[in-house]
Amino acid sequence: MSSGQSNPVVTHGFCAPPFEQVAAEFALNFAERGEVGAAVAIFHEGRLVVDLWAGVADAATHRPWEEDTLAVMFSATKGLAATCLHILADRGLIAFDRPMADYWPQFAANGKAGVTVAMILSHQAGLPVWQAPLPEGALYDWDLAASRLAAEAPLWEPGTAHGYHGVTIGWLEGELVRRVTGKSIGQFFREDVAGPLGADAWIGLPEAEHHRAADLILPQADPGSAFFRKIADEPDWYGAKMMSNSGGDIGPDTVNSARRRSMEHPSAGGAASARGLARVYAPLSLDGSVDGVRLVREEALVGMRLCRSASDCDLLLRLPTTFTLGFSKTWGDRRLGAGNHVILGEQAFGTPGMGGSLGFADGEARLSFGYVMNRLGGGVGLNDRGQSLVDAAYRAVGFRPSPAGPWTR
Repeated sequence: MSSGQSNPVVTHGFCAPPFEQVAAEFALNFAERGEVGAAVAIFHEGRLVVDLWAGVADAATHRPWEEDTLAVMFSATKGLAATCLHILADRGLIAFDRPMADYWPQFAANGKAGVTVAMILSHQAGLPVWQAPLPEGALYDWDLAASRLAAEAPLWEPGTAHGYHGVTIGWLEGELVRRVTGKSIGQFFREDVAGPLGADAWIGLPEAEHHRAADLILPQADPGSAFFRKIADEPDWYGAKMMSNSGGDIGPDTVNSARRRSMEHPSAGGAASARGLARVYAPLSLDGSVDGVRLVREEALVGMRLCRSASDCDLLLRLPTTFTLGFSKTWGDRRLGAGNHVILGEQAFGTPGMGGSLGFADGEARLSFGYVMNRLGGGVGLNDRGQSLVDAAYRAVGFRPSPAGPWTR
């Protein structure tokens, strides 16, 4: 597929040996896979080895994608939020096996007294959607959205199954951070993660930074996906509310609005450069620290990478998914098609974002990865643009592909 530009797109930045194939695939994304504007960055052994950007940040005005362009990365934000929770646990301020209601008493309503923090982070809490109707703009009112969620009853017995808490998990995590620290999750992330690391990544983009944000191009809904087939077959299915009961969160008129860019949306509203996203994961690909900045002790990394829930049919996404405490691992395999899988290394953890963005760390490969773009692809996993970059990165560090699973040494 052509990028729609008559002249070849010029790639900026640098790519160190032996990662040249990442640069080649990045160029192919523009020449053959319809990329409009994008950036990719990789740290290896804590050193920046790939930092590339190209294309336009705004297809309407042809504003170029610059070295410091930011992109809203949807669910890739979940990894930033989860990192905050692991820092709190490492400091002894929360415990994953304790009930959420120990920190947020109102959360115990409607049979949720025994729901643990771990169940929430592993998408097992039974709260994947707001069931009661939300008013327009509800997610801009943090207290309203959080209190409504605290009042909900689980859709399944918590801990017995898992289904992607696509939006709700951000409010569960964010309210926990606020109850424990007195800070919003955006403030905590900025002061305790991005700031110390010098990472250009945000949960809630300050107005002064809006001029650097790329304008997103939304994809068409994929009626052939298992998720949308389920909605078509069962219009009253609770999962449909993830799309219809969000207070108008995502749409052509809102997705690039200043109001949405500024809001603290820990599930799907974070903004980052590829370099900033990869920088957040850099210490998590080592021993919990990089360049003298320690986020967590090395032993805390175990909870980030170990699988806590997995199934061949996520109750919401209707696809194979695998979650750790707050992060994703490899989802499915390539036979499911673009947009329906995420193929990483066996020890890798991170989160993909709607349209194909991705941030992850791999302690075995000793690399961290960030990819952001403005033309969103279909599905909830990686499309050919992002997966090609991941594959090239793993080949560069001597990993081998598996026919139906993760990359291996």
